[in-house]
Amino acid sequence: MLFFKLNNIMSFLNKIFNFKRNSLPNSKKFLIVGLGNIGFEYTMTRHNIGFEILNYISNKENLSFETSKLAEKTILQKKGKKIILIKPNTYMNLSGRSVKYWMNKEKIPFENVLIITDDLNLPFGNLRIRSKGSSGGHNGLKNIEEKLGTQNYSRLRFGIGNVKKNKNKVDFVLNKWDDIEKRTLDTHLNKSCEIISSFIFYGIQNTMNKFN
Repeated sequence: MLFFKLNNIMSFLNKIFNFKRNSLPNSKKFLIVGLGNIGFEYTMTRHNIGFEILNYISNKENLSFETSKLAEKTILQKKGKKIILIKPNTYMNLSGRSVKYWMNKEKIPFENVLIITDDLNLPFGNLRIRSKGSSGGHNGLKNIEEKLGTQNYSRLRFGIGNVKKNKNKVDFVLNKWDDIEKRTLDTHLNKSCEIISSFIFYGIQNTMNKFN
């Protein structure tokens, strides 16, 4: 009788929180990768939003990045999880080298890897998280896909807005945020952190259900 009641309670709680037990992370170690280009000239440019999001996290958590092999790296220990944050220093188009190296070194499974990248096809500040997908023409994602041999890795895409007609795409992504974008950038960075935290503690499926 007691066992039956406990089962009913668990079923009730699962319905309330809409959690899927089989979608929860099954490891205590995670790799969060922010994509971007190294160098002062790329600081606060649209293409470097991956770096900016990780910088935002490190500032909130009082962490410092240190130069390591193929990346700037820091580690966040939180609620029993070891969260490795890296900013590849290979330049965007060779990001896959860094991702593969740190996955292998830390023995992190695909399901515990999250790539953070800019997306030209989303309006500024819009956020989408997916468990897999194509590179969409993004050179950083293309190289990661090539080095890992799969498209089955999670990615958080940060919308940087569509390029206006007669505008050069390369110039647009490598330019800094305009004044209007800067006013709300922190709000979107904070939302990105919420999504990343959900990915780590509640899994990709629950996170997609909640934020997409």
